[in-house]
Amino acid sequence: MISLRSILFMLAMVITTPMIVSGLLLAFWLPVRRRRLLVMPWVRLVMWLIRHLLRIEHCVLGAENIPAKPCVILAKHQSAWETFALQTIFTMTAFVYKKELHWVPFFGWGLALMPFVSIDRAAGKEALKQVEDQGRRRLSDGYSVVVFPEGTRVAPGHKKRYKAGGAWLAARSGAPVVPVALNSGEFWGKNAFFKRPGRVTVSIGPAIDPAGLAVDEINRRAEAWIEAEMRRISPHLYR
Repeated sequence: MISLRSILFMLAMVITTPMIVSGLLLAFWLPVRRRRLLVMPWVRLVMWLIRHLLRIEHCVLGAENIPAKPCVILAKHQSAWETFALQTIFTMTAFVYKKELHWVPFFGWGLALMPFVSIDRAAGKEALKQVEDQGRRRLSDGYSVVVFPEGTRVAPGHKKRYKAGGAWLAARSGAPVVPVALNSGEFWGKNAFFKRPGRVTVSIGPAIDPAGLAVDEINRRAEAWIEAEMRRISPHLYR
């Protein structure tokens, strides 16, 4: 059944992704916020398929920690699951992603039409300026900016160096930092075609006020909370 459900889910994505992107291309003349709202019914459809077809449910801990104003979300990244789920857990999100994705047919074209933050990761320090310039515009427009500080998907039970882009944006903009731990990779592995049923835990930590804090300290506090929480929600991976 896992194989059949995974195949049906992939077929649904292959059919619906070009449809929603084609709709966005036809609606290119709409204000960018309208285009962002236009994609949300598709995101909710994907989450419905994940829940009812793949049988992957989720629970959210610490929802009371979500600020009433736009924030910088520093989240664990284990699979594609959170790129959909975080859009439904937080209101009006803008993701930071590598500009090379624009070359991916349909998916990349859709990204280019969204009010997201695209960066050239090969640009070194210039990439930080791209995060700051675009990120501040998104925050001022009412979007919370989602940053995966490890820069890529990381297998459950492992970690990579936390990069400073999200903390830099918070320090420069004054927006609070919201750390997020999750264990989606236990059911939806990196590059895995077959997804296993289960319940993903998404844990949202207390917001970090960047006022008076150095970028390294903001990053350190977020990393400390996320990694400690990962050990709490997935203790079997950290023995």
